Amino acid sequence: MFNQYTFLDYLKQVKKLLGKKVVMFTDRAKQHQSKKVKEYLKENNDYIRIIYLPKGSPEFNAVVEECWRQGKYDLLVSKYYPGFDDLKSSIAKYYRTRRFNLNIVKYLLRKVNYRFMLGSIHIQFFL
Repeated sequence: MFNQYTFLDYLKQVKKLLGKKVVMFTDRAKQHQSKKVKEYLKENNDYIRIIYLPKGSPEFNAVVEECWRQGKYDLLVSKYYPGFDDLKSSIAKYYRTRRFNLNIVKYLLRKVNYRFMLGSIHIQFFL
């Protein structure tokens, strides 16, 4: 299970392994923004800084979004599940055992212009 504690453990491992300033980009999941995570980041701001991606921007999570897209097609198109538990177990089994054929180049070579503000710094991505 991924929660604020597993994310905190991950941040501690990053600090221990790299030992220098790290800037991480992450989505705005609640476990990434919990009170404990914010306290840890404040205490370790010399080592780790997190930049939260803009809301509603799945294009920055291309690998995850492609896995979800493939899963949605494989699990839901022309399929029948007699009950919700059957659907849940099929989804769990699928993502535990599936090896994805990812075409990340398709995402990286798109012509899309994204802009967002980081404090007083303007960042612009051309993907």
